[in-house]
Amino acid sequence: MPGLQIQNISMRFDLPNGGHVQALQDVSLDLKQGELMSVLGPSGCGKTTLLNIVAGFLAPTEGAIVLNDHPAIGPDAERGMVFQQGALFEWMSVRENVSFGPRMAGKSVKDWGDNVNHLLDVVGLQDFKDKMVYELSGGMQQRVALARCLANDPDVILMDEPLGALDALTREKMQGLVLKLWKETGKTIILITHSVEEALLLGERLVVMAPRPGRIHKEYRLPFADMGVGKDLREVKKEPEFGERREEILSMIWDMEEEIMGRTEESA
Repeated sequence: MPGLQIQNISMRFDLPNGGHVQALQDVSLDLKQGELMSVLGPSGCGKTTLLNIVAGFLAPTEGAIVLNDHPAIGPDAERGMVFQQGALFEWMSVRENVSFGPRMAGKSVKDWGDNVNHLLDVVGLQDFKDKMVYELSGGMQQRVALARCLANDPDVILMDEPLGALDALTREKMQGLVLKLWKETGKTIILITHSVEEALLLGERLVVMAPRPGRIHKEYRLPFADMGVGKDLREVKKEPEFGERREEILSMIWDMEEEIMGRTEESA
């Protein structure tokens, strides 16, 4: 069926001294097409490792990734990645960056031109299309990264802390843009974040992971992403349930961090 299945994923890293690190243990998730899921957890819980496995950058020790009923092995155009730093080509213009994927696929301007112009309009960069990337602010560069990802028309968009380096105001604007793009494109999105508020705002599904080994601790289904589409996100944060969930999850992660610190002190 259409969608993404993460099936019993485990990841073990062997160390030169003969030891090993169990980064993930038996992680399973089933995402329907068009779902938006945020993933949260303390440092070392395997969030980015899981995302890299879904992207095809890492091969899991056990388990499989299945997309639209076929195994997803290695990187491909069906899965697009947006990194914390845009990973853009600074020597290219905005339009050249956004059109890079279609051009590398051998498509002509006739095939990709209208879509790239549409995406530049959607992310608010039409007036900057001929600017070089290094001339843009951090927030604008992340808009380019989003548009470039969408230009490849992936089924799944993977975001690894895409807004973490932005100032508070720009970050809020970009959160609104992510929600807008999610609704307009119908893409399946997995977003990794360290911010509890961001995870609540940008996840109709929110997964909290626990560390050592990385595993799913708890999952929520939330109304805030739908509520936030086209609205002031600060108003969404005023919802009583938002505050309750924020405090619950903060306490949950704080307890995990305390446990990690306790283990570290015991082993010292």
